[in-house]
Amino acid sequence: MSMDLKEQYDHIYRYCYYHLRDIGKAEDITQETFLRYLESDSYKDIGRPLAFLYTVARNLCIDEARRRKMEPLPEELPGEDLEDSLLDSVLLKQALKELSGNERELILLRYVNGVSVADLAKFYGKSRYAVYRETKKVLQKLERRMADG
Repeated sequence: MSMDLKEQYDHIYRYCYYHLRDIGKAEDITQETFLRYLESDSYKDIGRPLAFLYTVARNLCIDEARRRKMEPLPEELPGEDLEDSLLDSVLLKQALKELSGNERELILLRYVNGVSVADLAKFYGKSRYAVYRETKKVLQKLERRMADG
């Protein structure tokens, strides 16, 4: 296995927690994701282990959200106590609310979890250029919204 499973475990946990906002469920789904990863040979056949991990995690999060009848991407983001940081956090929160669920997920994967454009392209089944364009478009949308404040 060429990827660091411990590092990816933390990323998958963060991804699940962001979707569900429940520590216990995020831990359970992360464990289930890695169990399915280790039990499956299909990821070896297609050579896309990271895309496989995120696909499994995403599907499990969606299933859990449906069971709980909640929106899979919560709107709340943690802020800091400082006034300027709080204002920026509020502006960012509002700007993120205006993004679609897919756009928020793309930002989470790319900039919070640090998933490469190449891996995102595999995950979404798009070209790297298409993912790059979409990411740039979302960032521009966020920048405009933050500037309008």
